[in-house]
Amino acid sequence: MITSSYSDTAGQAPEQIAIQTETEQITYQTWNRLVNQTANWLGSLSGKPENIAILLPNGIPFLQLFAGAAHAGCTAVPLDPRSAAAELADQLHISKTGLVICDRRLSGRLDGVKTPVILWDECRPLIEAEKTEGAFIKNAGLPFYTGFTSGSTGKPKAFTRSHRSWLESFSCTKREFGISPDDKVLVPGTLRSSHFLYGAVSTLFIGGTVILQRKFNPAGMKDRLRQADVLYTVPTMTDALLSLEAFPDTPLKVISSGADWPASSKQALSERYPHLRLYDFYGTSELSFVAFLSPEDSARKPDAAGRPFENVTIEIRRPGGERCMPGETGKIFVNSPMKFSGYINGAKPDDSGWMTVDDMGYIDREGYLYIEGRENGMIVSGGLNVFPEEIERVLNRCPGVRKAAVIGIPDDYWGSIAVAVIDGHANVKELKKQCREQLAAYKIPKKWLFSEIPETAGGKIARAAVQKQAKDMMEWKL
Repeated sequence: MITSSYSDTAGQAPEQIAIQTETEQITYQTWNRLVNQTANWLGSLSGKPENIAILLPNGIPFLQLFAGAAHAGCTAVPLDPRSAAAELADQLHISKTGLVICDRRLSGRLDGVKTPVILWDECRPLIEAEKTEGAFIKNAGLPFYTGFTSGSTGKPKAFTRSHRSWLESFSCTKREFGISPDDKVLVPGTLRSSHFLYGAVSTLFIGGTVILQRKFNPAGMKDRLRQADVLYTVPTMTDALLSLEAFPDTPLKVISSGADWPASSKQALSERYPHLRLYDFYGTSELSFVAFLSPEDSARKPDAAGRPFENVTIEIRRPGGERCMPGETGKIFVNSPMKFSGYINGAKPDDSGWMTVDDMGYIDREGYLYIEGRENGMIVSGGLNVFPEEIERVLNRCPGVRKAAVIGIPDDYWGSIAVAVIDGHANVKELKKQCREQLAAYKIPKKWLFSEIPETAGGKIARAAVQKQAKDMMEWKL
């Protein structure tokens, strides 16, 4: 179970700091007690709800409830405080939540929902009155977490994950990233994001110290970064920290995921702070860890997604199911023990062990994976396949471009055309020149728009929102 190590750490290093926030910190002795008490309280509730939704800001209470639910054999359902009331009601319905534990300041978002709601400041004294010892549920196949996909191309879907899937991932974190109990791990993003939630929960399992930010504040992070040995981040956060020169002149391990990290951004960070060790990994909500780039790999193969984690097997397949040759683009299939349990009311992994999320890519002769793009995001223009991500990688390296997004817009002649949306002040002639030098002519965007680019909570391009934005802008110009 993902909480099974807490009692051992509390016994061996009771005064080790488990979690440190801007205003408080707790030891592993206290952390183990709080998790036991939370699990005991949940177990004492009438009917013991299987699914516990958490609507709290980043903080120790959030992690306490998440770990306590897992310890009790329940499934935690983190909710995003930024969601509208209708979105929250929809997520509660989809996840079949039996109880919501909510911050008082956010309770108005739940007016009218049928799910029972209890405020954190009301249940906290009840939890603290529970006994401090407790046995955890010993079934690694149980679900412990319901999350929601980022919804970059449409309505988010709910998925579940078992204890076993994250226990396997914890092994990767220790082995490939080298995280140890001696590390202080800074988690600056929302715990609603699987990437940041995983960073905190994996650190607690390993026995390190989680440095938790209530919210991402790049200007106020310089001191926190000096305290840290490891930083979990997404590319937009890293760029913001670089622009403010917030990184310390001391060793720091940077672990990035959630969105494509342009090679030019990694190079700029490495040149300014050569003592940083940059780890970039590719994964999805469904597949978990798939491939990673070590600092050494980044220097040799900056555009690769990386080599497979030790317990992951990757195949690239043609439409008929045949395996592709090295360098040949096809659909990416993954086999690993870290896959999710399935979507709620939807597809689940089959008995073959192989699964795809319809990403397209290829493997080179050394076994490194390259991502071309998502099959359902592919633009078919004049009968030819265009992957937005390939164009974006070129545009993001251009001077004056803060971020680029490429989407397909229906066109009477071409079927679809590639439209580039640029956040920045670059010259279109120069952008076209860079594209001509690095891309086939049919991949060069036919329309160019300048605007801020909406993102998901995980730092990915919100493509559905960008597409609507682009259509509106093009209609306005007509």
